[in-house]
Amino acid sequence: MNFASITAFVWDDDLRRLTGVRRVVVFVLRVAHMLFKELLGGELNLRAMSLVYTTLLSIVPLLAVSFSVLKGFGFHARLESYLFGIMLEPLGASGAEVAATIMGFVDNVKVGMLGSLGFALLIYTVVALVQKIEAAFNFVWQIDRLRSMSQRFSNYLSVITIGPVLVFSAVGITATMLNTGIAQQIAAVEPFGTLMLYAGKLLPYLLICLAFTFIYILIPNTRVEFRAALVGGVIAGVLWKVTGWGFAAFIASSAKYAAIYSSFAILILLLIWMYLSWLILLVGSQIAYFVQNPKFMTLHRIEFVLSNRLREQLSLQIMYLVGYNHMHNRDPWRLDQLIEQLDLPDEPVSRMLNVLVNGKFLVENIEDSGTSYLPMHDVDSIRLADILTAVRNAGESRFLSIDQLTPVTAVDRLMAEIHASNETLLGARTLKDLVLSAEHEDGSVDLLPAASR
Repeated sequence: MNFASITAFVWDDDLRRLTGVRRVVVFVLRVAHMLFKELLGGELNLRAMSLVYTTLLSIVPLLAVSFSVLKGFGFHARLESYLFGIMLEPLGASGAEVAATIMGFVDNVKVGMLGSLGFALLIYTVVALVQKIEAAFNFVWQIDRLRSMSQRFSNYLSVITIGPVLVFSAVGITATMLNTGIAQQIAAVEPFGTLMLYAGKLLPYLLICLAFTFIYILIPNTRVEFRAALVGGVIAGVLWKVTGWGFAAFIASSAKYAAIYSSFAILILLLIWMYLSWLILLVGSQIAYFVQNPKFMTLHRIEFVLSNRLREQLSLQIMYLVGYNHMHNRDPWRLDQLIEQLDLPDEPVSRMLNVLVNGKFLVENIEDSGTSYLPMHDVDSIRLADILTAVRNAGESRFLSIDQLTPVTAVDRLMAEIHASNETLLGARTLKDLVLSAEHEDGSVDLLPAASR
């Protein structure tokens, strides 16, 4: 079997039409190929390196905020053991030293003595770290927009403050349940005792996989299916633990690095481990993206650039869908529903929605349930010709526009004739006319989202 036949086996068939073992094998090979390309020529490496630098600046403020909340629940004493036992364990004895040093810095942060400006700077540093993480995840998910400022503060601070409490509570409840009299009686009976022993050993891995899963659901600014997040979380969690074992073995056999770098060896090893951790986290997010969007896996990297024809078609379809729901008193279309209905990636749909919002045709309503869209004006006053004109002019500015071109009379006359013919064809037709014309057609399909019916 030569390389050409392997390539044909992996890429020639539509994945959606494959079944059984072949579908699984082809999917795994495609994901492996895409990840290999991303790691070699993509931005995942650069994003992971950037997050290492940001983490160094933000780790103490982040732990200080979490520490202040954990202290109120009595969990603060476990923070150092958690930091070493899970996060820095692959560093070996150096990990315990790093954890103790970090906790020393955290203990020195006196929130009450910072003042208003110092406290605001502390919170900003923490939020900036999570925002950088969201930007990296959004890149993986082909999303070019961040959450609004209010959403960032509310969502990020909730994760930073409540998340550690839930993690420590879950660990504490599990430990308490395993130490109850009933649990001890069950453990005394075989094979339940052996099963509980193995379950206790597997529990840390399970918690790591679940933590990765919820990160993949919460952080990206889009709707991530639980199935996709779970697959990415499990693979990333297992990969993280395996990499940790390998890294620990590497440290144990690398005494020469300590002799060369002296006290800097700890810092260098910490930077390498942080880089590997962030890279694995981003790889898991990339896997979740491919699980949810298998059709976007291609042999050659694609960029989602809209043609002029697709831009016009997409703008009118979006306006039609939004106008239809509005005229029939249905729930407004949410962004995730539009993406699913149009069967396009998030990025081009969001880009077109921004054009329509900036053109004053749609109004964007940001809520906890998601971003929804409504007509900005009465549907009977939104001219179709104005929509197409706004879409064609989108992206022009005083630095780059038709006015900067050297005039060519024949071309200018032709473009004026094309514009006039469009105006004549569309006339005064409005969005309302477009919606009503579809209703009068035989066999017209109701394209409303399932949640609105």
